[in-house]
Amino acid sequence: MSRNIAITAADGQTGFLIAELILTNTLFSRKVSSVTALVTDPNSDKAKELEQMGAVVLPHKIGHEQEMIKALTDAHVDTICLIPPPHKKKYDVTAELVQITRKAGVPNVLFISSVGCDLADPRRQPRLREFIELETLVLSSKGDPNTPTGHSPCVIRAGFYAENLLLYAPQAQNEGKLPLPIGKDHKFAPVALGDVAQVAAHVLTGKGKHGFDDRHRGQLMVITGPMLATGDELATAASKALGVEMKFEDIPEAEAKKVLKLQSDSDDSEKEYLLEYYSLVREGKTNYISTTAFHDVTGQHPQEPDEFFEIYAEELKPKDAHRNKRRKQA
Repeated sequence: MSRNIAITAADGQTGFLIAELILTNTLFSRKVSSVTALVTDPNSDKAKELEQMGAVVLPHKIGHEQEMIKALTDAHVDTICLIPPPHKKKYDVTAELVQITRKAGVPNVLFISSVGCDLADPRRQPRLREFIELETLVLSSKGDPNTPTGHSPCVIRAGFYAENLLLYAPQAQNEGKLPLPIGKDHKFAPVALGDVAQVAAHVLTGKGKHGFDDRHRGQLMVITGPMLATGDELATAASKALGVEMKFEDIPEAEAKKVLKLQSDSDDSEKEYLLEYYSLVREGKTNYISTTAFHDVTGQHPQEPDEFFEIYAEELKPKDAHRNKRRKQA
């Protein structure tokens, strides 16, 4: 039987890309009967795009538990991708989604969590630590005989998205700098959002006799990028890809807050998450890579940092470099 998949926070970057991949790539779409996209704003551009691709767009009505249970039931949803939405009460909203999923009897549950949540301190990194508690809520139903939810669970702990570096495009273009509050010596491994979406799409459409593919069911998958880098090494990768010199600048957290306030239109909770992740890097808790799950699930190699910088060259290349290139062409 084909899958009826629901994806929460589908008008966010992660949810949209997963939904788009499943709807447009025949590797996945041929295994699916329907995709229900839960969105905060059904009139948003992303919601309209998903609708045009064939998704059923469903407003996510926070606090309307019974209505949402009925909506999932009426859509015959048998598989759900739970993505915590960008919201000031992210924990409460996601906890409600977990309960809705459970009461709607959805048997196959994929939860998108965060790398580093297990190492986060509840006092210093509370936004990150919330993911551990949410993982527990999702997985606790595995032992509940009164509900089919949790019968076939999977958790993906997604690493720091490389796309977050695009927040610093103005500094890259105007000053040739990547300003990050991560310290000089510790490393992290940014992962391309598309790589996380690839793994999620494989899991959501994979099938076995107990629900998800037996290779995925019950797995806790940690997904980072393939290169462990300091800020200087990240700038070197950017320089190689862009063909111009880029430099890393280690900035104080207070300055990082100002930059995010000015240059990011994300929800405050997402900005807090980013700052907490940077603090985790400074504490040396991100000095590892984890690509085994990506290799095992997709059979491919994750995107290298220089490939990422090549893709987003127009957004990041210093303006002087663009002008010089045009002069040479003239």
